[in-house]
Amino acid sequence: MKPAVQRWNQRFAATEDYIFGTEPNAFLVEQTKQWLQPGMQVLAVADGEGRNGVWLAGQNLEVWSVDAAPAATEKAKRLAKERGVDLHVVTADISQWNWDAQQFDAVIAIFIQFANPKLRAQIFDGMKRATKPGGLILIQGYGLKQLEYKTGGPDIPEHLYTLDLMRESFQDTDILLLREYDAEIQEGDGHQGMSALVDLVARKS
Repeated sequence: MKPAVQRWNQRFAATEDYIFGTEPNAFLVEQTKQWLQPGMQVLAVADGEGRNGVWLAGQNLEVWSVDAAPAATEKAKRLAKERGVDLHVVTADISQWNWDAQQFDAVIAIFIQFANPKLRAQIFDGMKRATKPGGLILIQGYGLKQLEYKTGGPDIPEHLYTLDLMRESFQDTDILLLREYDAEIQEGDGHQGMSALVDLVARKS
């Protein structure tokens, strides 16, 4: 297990509670209701303890919830069982994920800012490859102003998002939504308070 994965695994294993809560991300809820239909196949990248994947499965989507930390995926399985939904839970390092193995109607990444610029570029490229033609990519992350708020996420500027970064990274797609704004979020103990957010919804050509 890589040192970074080991650190996350220890963090998830340190408590029975869900670090980022059990309720879905608000941006994900908003965009799912607008764009996704029951029966679609969805990949949730670095889904952690499964709060987003489990909610998506509850919307009658077929969801693959992937995370590298075994302690996180065990919690995802537990949450799916408690909520009575079917969820494909996969313990795998996203840096070694086979993005070409299967294509999805939607690929989702919520707060995956453990990724440095090199890994982030690999993940973004992989997400596009894993999306069916006409399928959707949904991403939310912290913007640079998050360094002032300190209410979650990394304190490394290179790991944060800007509109220019997202526009350039997804210039080969049809960008349906790209916005930067501040909002109050309440996602367990991990994400609490006013936050600088960047949202992207893109359609693969």
